[in-house]
Amino acid sequence: MMNPLNLTFVPAEDEAIRADVRQFLNGALQGISPAQKARSWMGFDADFSRAMAAQGWLGLTLPEAYGGHGRSPFTRYVVVEEMLNAGAPVSAHWIADRQSGPLILKYGTEAQKQFYLPKICRAEAFFCIGMSEPNSGSDLASVTTRATPNGAGWLLNGRKVWTTNSFRSHYMIALVRTSGEPSDRHAGLSQVIVDLSLPGITIKPIRDLTGDEHFSEVTFDNVQLAPDALIGEEGGGWEQVVSELAFERSGPERIYSSVVLLNTWIDFLREDRERAKIHAPLLGRLLSHLTVLRAMGISLMSQLAEGKSPVVEAALVKDLGTQFEQDLPLLVGAALGDNPGRATPMALQQTLAYVTQIAPSYSLRGGTREILRGMIARGLGLR
Repeated sequence: MMNPLNLTFVPAEDEAIRADVRQFLNGALQGISPAQKARSWMGFDADFSRAMAAQGWLGLTLPEAYGGHGRSPFTRYVVVEEMLNAGAPVSAHWIADRQSGPLILKYGTEAQKQFYLPKICRAEAFFCIGMSEPNSGSDLASVTTRATPNGAGWLLNGRKVWTTNSFRSHYMIALVRTSGEPSDRHAGLSQVIVDLSLPGITIKPIRDLTGDEHFSEVTFDNVQLAPDALIGEEGGGWEQVVSELAFERSGPERIYSSVVLLNTWIDFLREDRERAKIHAPLLGRLLSHLTVLRAMGISLMSQLAEGKSPVVEAALVKDLGTQFEQDLPLLVGAALGDNPGRATPMALQQTLAYVTQIAPSYSLRGGTREILRGMIARGLGLR
């Protein structure tokens, strides 16, 4: 088929898995309300994650030698796209499957790969990310949490904040300072794997506006890590984090956080032909926007499949995707308010309320808008 625009498409062999995933989800998610499905990103269900693992849908891109399936990033894209569109509770395995596993595969020792990756593929090891700190904001290079080498390995002290699911996770991959001072910026930063069951770790959940507790503050007080806690080279943490963030920012989750609301609104319009006619232009604009973002996301998958690290491109898609996700509840809310005398289904009201409350956080996770735009400007040679 002619492709004059040089667009990237999901290969047929990867697209073929979609029907099986959709059939699985139709059975697994029966009876779950739209408002609950809208929590897909944050929906923690270890049993569901293990059921996914039993289907062979975790560790899709990891080598078979480590319990994975050796598939391309496109296969994982299809699975994740279907999960988010259906509102599946993916939070338990989310971080480990998306970025911790690939990070360990790329930078870890053979022993680390043999130990952690099979557990990730079986949904037996859940990970959280230790990047942000209370006094650092989005300036990761200024972290002060320190791992000091000693005779037994590394002694860890400091704090991390906004660590998603840390109180439910088994491990954290933390960005820490192993030498120098915060003023040294990127120099002296390393990554370590922290077993969250170790003595000296205190985890305090943070309740958000919706009443959920996904984030936590984690304090390390003289936590003794083994010598093999270090991932990659000592002092190579910044390069590794940048590579890791490319995985975090490039998936379909960066455009589908609000998609359950969109689906629920569309279902409502199907039942209300008058409103459907009125709001057809808005719906068309939203779907067109989503189509372009999806094409950009698939292009990122193509680069990842080629072994590239599309840092700037991922930042661009994440920024544009976040804007779409945050605009959606405002636009749907305004559309529903055009005729306040007409009843709106409770399921749609509840879904809109949740997404409206949680949407401000979309531009915080994975890097704030200001940080991302700075990265994009540097990548374009504008600063």
